[in-house]
Amino acid sequence: MPSPAPDNTRRRLPRAERTRQLLDAAWTLIGHEGTDALTLARLAEAAGVTKPVVYDHFGTRNGLLAALYEDFDVRQTALFDAAVAAARPTLQAKARTIATSYVDCVLTQGAEIAGVLAALSGSPELAAVKRRYQQTFLDKCAAVLAPFAGPAGLPTASRWAMLGAADALSDAACAGDITPAQAQDELEQTIVSVVRRCK
Repeated sequence: MPSPAPDNTRRRLPRAERTRQLLDAAWTLIGHEGTDALTLARLAEAAGVTKPVVYDHFGTRNGLLAALYEDFDVRQTALFDAAVAAARPTLQAKARTIATSYVDCVLTQGAEIAGVLAALSGSPELAAVKRRYQQTFLDKCAAVLAPFAGPAGLPTASRWAMLGAADALSDAACAGDITPAQAQDELEQTIVSVVRRCK
């Protein structure tokens, strides 16, 4: 009678499933060893696949980092959109929802996303990827908050000020310098103040 196949037997997965497996393995690797340890070869080893499989999916380390940021952004956007749609149509409620969603999303990914963001800033190509997703987020916030701002809406500088506050407060909460609730409360009040100045 033949013995059962070992658990680590490689099997061919559809491309989307393989990509998901590799991204999950990359997040785990970053969580345990940090972003500096993330190479395509190390990811192949961690995921139990050959190096050509990883290279085929991401091409370069920068391609992998961009895919990780996109993965983070897709999840953040889905949570953000659902929460904002469900929020009451008041400035305070929308600001609270934006603040809570942003901080929660960063805390869920924790130190892993901080390492990816730092790496993204390390090359012009990756900085452009980060900037594109930031701009999309800022545009969403501006649309949500437009009914409470003046006729001109939220100025570009005000949008970037909100994002800067969101990043700094989320980072402080991740580091344990403040509580998540403090980060959310302060960000909510910052958003409200920024919008009220625009009237």
